Amino acid sequence: MKQRYYAFLIYLFSTLSFSAEWQSLLDKQLEHWDIYLSYKHKESYDGSVPTNKNGQPIAPIGLNTDNDKYQVFTVIEEDGQPVLRVSGEIYGAVTSKASYRNYHFKLQFRWGDIKWPPRENKLRDSGILYHGIGEHGKEYYRSWMLSQEFQIMRGHIGDYWKQATSAIDVRAFQPEYIMNPVADETQPFLKVGTGEEVDGFVLRKENREKPLGEWNSLELICFEGKSLHIVNGEVVMVLKNSRYLKDGVPTRLAEGKIQLQSEAAELYFRKIQIQPLTELPTKYAALFQ
Repeated sequence: MKQRYYAFLIYLFSTLSFSAEWQSLLDKQLEHWDIYLSYKHKESYDGSVPTNKNGQPIAPIGLNTDNDKYQVFTVIEEDGQPVLRVSGEIYGAVTSKASYRNYHFKLQFRWGDIKWPPRENKLRDSGILYHGIGEHGKEYYRSWMLSQEFQIMRGHIGDYWKQATSAIDVRAFQPEYIMNPVADETQPFLKVGTGEEVDGFVLRKENREKPLGEWNSLELICFEGKSLHIVNGEVVMVLKNSRYLKDGVPTRLAEGKIQLQSEAAELYFRKIQIQPLTELPTKYAALFQ
């Protein structure tokens, strides 16, 4: 009887310890995040520095500057819990103050109603950027860090995009002609990104998104350069060998900051949590063999 009692206590303690490892990253003051705002991009944007009517370069709004004025990122309360509203009006991101290496990151999101230029007639768009390093505004839209992207786009949740000079290997079907590579865990790893034959985009395995207006659960697992994009409980992409070009040399990219994008669409985030990992979860290890 005592053995059963002690076994129960050990089980209970291990369960509580595991649960306690989850850290909430969302509060009313956004204490865990910095805010970077760049530009209100126009349809004519071509990747160059925006200019005023006199042709002079316009500086980005910047880091932790004027969010109170523009209200791009605000924390509201729904059902007694904090919810991060992203207006989408100005491109930018909330950026974790801490850098993370091996972790399980999860959140819930739902779309809002508003879209802004230059995407008023395009799909709603945002993303989770991970392994973010260096300065803000180093990719095409001058709004985000060099990083890897877990895309959040209407009908495309879980896609991969490179940011700046990043690259990675993805289990995906080999593309032909104008087709995009499509993720699938039955396929070999395909090299994707800067310096590779596939420049930097892979479609998620399948669309697991819930109807517009409902909350979706997203999970990102990262361990020693490997990552998983999980949408509403289903793995939609398997990735490994995260890297970037540094002075033309492929360089390991397995640690960095997390960014949640503002990209011309209103959306809401809640239950943002992270848990450190000491190993890749057993249930997913076979996906990398």
